[in-house]
Amino acid sequence: MEFQSKAVQMKENVSKVIVGKGNVTDLILTALIAGGHVLLEDVPGTGKTMIAKSFAKSIDAEFARIQFTPDLLPSDITGINYYNQKQGEFVFRKGPVFSNILLADEINRATPRTQSALLECMEEHQVTVDGETRKLGFPFIVIATQNPIETAGTYQLPEAQLDRFLLQISMGYPKQNEELEIIKRFMTDSPLESLSAVCNADDVKGMVKEAEGVHVDEAIMNYIVDIADKTRNNINIAIGVSTRGVINMVKAVKAYAYINGRNYVVPEDVYNLAIPVFAHRILLSRGISDSAHREDVMREVIGQCKVPTEDWSK
Repeated sequence: MEFQSKAVQMKENVSKVIVGKGNVTDLILTALIAGGHVLLEDVPGTGKTMIAKSFAKSIDAEFARIQFTPDLLPSDITGINYYNQKQGEFVFRKGPVFSNILLADEINRATPRTQSALLECMEEHQVTVDGETRKLGFPFIVIATQNPIETAGTYQLPEAQLDRFLLQISMGYPKQNEELEIIKRFMTDSPLESLSAVCNADDVKGMVKEAEGVHVDEAIMNYIVDIADKTRNNINIAIGVSTRGVINMVKAVKAYAYINGRNYVVPEDVYNLAIPVFAHRILLSRGISDSAHREDVMREVIGQCKVPTEDWSK
């Protein structure tokens, strides 16, 4: 495949800045190629913003960052019509959402009204202001972050908005040897400053097109549907995975197989993506429905499903 090497170059480029998070890099790249969005949930200082900026600099594309706060308005995201006295007419001032990679920092600190301003952007890749609809550019990916520990002054993302994120990922703390390497890299200067682009929007478009052609066997599809169905019939789960979640899983596994150098999906792709794609889409019936508990329940569900064992390379 012509553009598959570009995916490898992007992963290598991000690894010049981010140490020991190859799996997170793969997942964000998967979301980009699958046309989805990412929610990074972790404590401050684990590299959420840094990895988003590394991806932005790896693509010759426009990057924007929004620091979400309680006083942020929807128009601060989408843009606003204002009266230009010199021109004698209303002019639209584009908001930061008119970019290719949008970093929504601490998204749960904004009010639900402001959070919902992203829904149309994420789902339809367009913005409607004062009755006029404007298309967003390509590629367009929202990388949102939130701190799961510090909840004072925050607004929990509603289930409808969580479902708009293709993946929810936790960065996690680095291992000791990885943290030592990070210290050495950032001792005198930030490697992010010297990072240069290795692909452009046309390359991403080529990767998306090629990933769409990745083969998904019917047995793999049945495996995905089986996992989703069991979330809807589990005593510990009040709301299971939606049909949109199943469709997004198929898109995700195709992109994941593609960036791993294959033109076909294997069961391991589904296994590796089941928690990042499905866990945030379920609501537990009792107890605390936080990320850790949802992931534990999803592991139990996955363990109940029969894994297909055919030769997928044929």
